[in-house]
Amino acid sequence: MFTNLLLVGLGGGIGSIARYLCQRWFTEEYSHAFPWGTFAVNITGCFLIGLFWGISFRGFDNNEHWKLLLMTGLCGGFTTFSAYSLEGIGLLREQKLALFFTYIAASVLLGLLATYAGMKLTR
Repeated sequence: MFTNLLLVGLGGGIGSIARYLCQRWFTEEYSHAFPWGTFAVNITGCFLIGLFWGISFRGFDNNEHWKLLLMTGLCGGFTTFSAYSLEGIGLLREQKLALFFTYIAASVLLGLLATYAGMKLTR
């Protein structure tokens, strides 16, 4: 159990650092009301978890340690749906309804498509 916690923590730490760097880069490069950093992280994280899921059936299906490190830890630390919801509420509070609905719909639709694409690429 302790090993599992360490693997999830290690993956989560790496994912959180990667999320921070990605969001910071997007904020500096694309100053816009639309939260591009969180959007990009969510779509990328969905794609990665799809890839890892697909690979788990090919290479590490009997090794839960890889699943804990990559899927639970890395992807869990990297994706930001809590920030997604907070930023969505922020767009509502600022009465930017068109951006709010675009952000919500595009995040969900493209997230699902990216997860599916990751799964298909590994089959």
